[in-house]
Amino acid sequence: MKGTIIAGPCVIESPELLDTVAAKLVEINEKLGTDIIFKASFDKANRTSIRSFRGPGLEKGLQLLADVKAKYGLRVLTDIHESWQAKPAGEVVDVLQIPAFLCRQTDLLVSAAKTGKVVNIKKAQFLSGTDMRYPVEKARDAGAREVWLTERGNMFGYNNLVVDFRNISDMLEIVPTVIMDCTHSVQRPGGADGKTGGDRRFVPAMAMAAKAFGATGWFFEVHPTPDQGLSDAANMLELDKLEKLVEELGVRS
Repeated sequence: MKGTIIAGPCVIESPELLDTVAAKLVEINEKLGTDIIFKASFDKANRTSIRSFRGPGLEKGLQLLADVKAKYGLRVLTDIHESWQAKPAGEVVDVLQIPAFLCRQTDLLVSAAKTGKVVNIKKAQFLSGTDMRYPVEKARDAGAREVWLTERGNMFGYNNLVVDFRNISDMLEIVPTVIMDCTHSVQRPGGADGKTGGDRRFVPAMAMAAKAFGATGWFFEVHPTPDQGLSDAANMLELDKLEKLVEELGVRS
């Protein structure tokens, strides 16, 4: 089955971490015939606490992502939080991602679209799948050649998310590429004493359920030692479990 896989650490912690993850993705690609896109954030601008680690910043972060791309031959994705970041990020990465909380920010969508890169828009936790036709319309009207949508759950009371998998079907009526964010969807936002909690045990189930509902892509934040990760530690998947899960999904490039 053809499909899109996105994987990588939540945030750029160090060059060594990027090397470790990228080398594993190359190994999986060669073994399973996949074309996994490498993901990492240069800045986590929406962390719960002011004291939380945010990343190396735009300039250094983009250089590290460019190094990964050159060294390992992987396609690269990163997220942007402000419209001025789109142009420099678009000069390095293959896919620009719009964070869920920001998916209705017109200037951000327009600036991402104008780069000519693929724009992956994550569905806000407060929107339905059908609501996402409006962000897509903004990006397309601004010249985006290819737009993806990503499901990542909806708010379910306080500090919790629930996934309505019908959103996948609804979004497939808007764009042909709909990705299931299997790790952010198991978060407990802000529910861990000043940081976001989560439960990675449910990541494989989220992936398989999304496949049953017709998802055409899967997003996994991975880390060799996720409990020591500097962002999203509770919901990142162990790097050594990624290959088995991708194989079970039966995804090929």
